[in-house]
Amino acid sequence: MASSMTNWLKPEARPEVIDQLVDGVDRYNPHNAGLLEDYLYHQIREKEYDCLANLAILKLYQFNPDLYNPDVVINILIKALTAAPACDFNLCVALLGERQNIPLPDGEPDPLPGALQTLSQLSTQLLACRFPAFWTFYRSDACATLRENYTVEVVGFEDSVREVAVRAVTAAFKTITRKRLGSYLDLDDSDLDSYVDSLGWELDASTGVITIPPNPDNQPVATVIRENIQLPQLTKIISQAQAV
Repeated sequence: MASSMTNWLKPEARPEVIDQLVDGVDRYNPHNAGLLEDYLYHQIREKEYDCLANLAILKLYQFNPDLYNPDVVINILIKALTAAPACDFNLCVALLGERQNIPLPDGEPDPLPGALQTLSQLSTQLLACRFPAFWTFYRSDACATLRENYTVEVVGFEDSVREVAVRAVTAAFKTITRKRLGSYLDLDDSDLDSYVDSLGWELDASTGVITIPPNPDNQPVATVIRENIQLPQLTKIISQAQAV
C-alpha cells in the first residue's frame, strides 16, 4: 500500500522537469500548460500514468478558461478511468466544475459533456466490478465516438482495464471458472489462455477452473483478540458499575 501511494505521488518515470512543476508553484503558471499537455500525450503513447501532473492541467484550465482543450480533458479522464478502484476519476471530475455545453472558439460543439456522461457510466461499472457490463457498454454504439476518436489512441487502454479486473479477482477469488474470467476480461479461446498463463495462474483444462495463487486478500485469517484483565482491574470495574 505504501509503495502504491509513493508511486502515485511520484511515478518513477516522471521527468525531473515535470516533478519540479508538480511540486512547486510553477504548476499554476499558464505558460507551463503546453509542457504538461505534452507529458500527458507521452503517458498515452508509453502506457504511463501520472495523476498529479494531469490534475495540474485541469487546475490550470480552471484558473485559465482560455487554455481549455476538451480533447486533453477527455484523455485525462480516460487515463484516470483505468486507475480504478482508486478515486482518480472522481478527483478529475471534481476539477471540471459545472461546465456548460458552450461552443468552442472555432464554433465546433464541445465534445466533453457527451464524453463525460459516457466515461462516468464506464467508471461506475468499473468501481462496482461489473466487468461484463463494462465491456458490453464499451463495445456498444453509445461508445463508438469514444472508441474511434480517443481510446484507440491510448496505448494499452483495454489491457489497463483488464488489469483493474485482475486486481479485483486476485483479491476476491481463490478459484474462478474460465468462462467467468473470460467475461470479466472480454477474452476467449487462445487469447484468454495466453493471458491466464502470463499471470502465472493455473488452468485445469478438464474442469475449466482457474486457481489464483494465495495472497493476503484471498486467504483471510481469523483474528483472535484476547483481553488480559487482571483481578484488581476487574474488581474496580465491578465497583464502578455498582456505584452507577
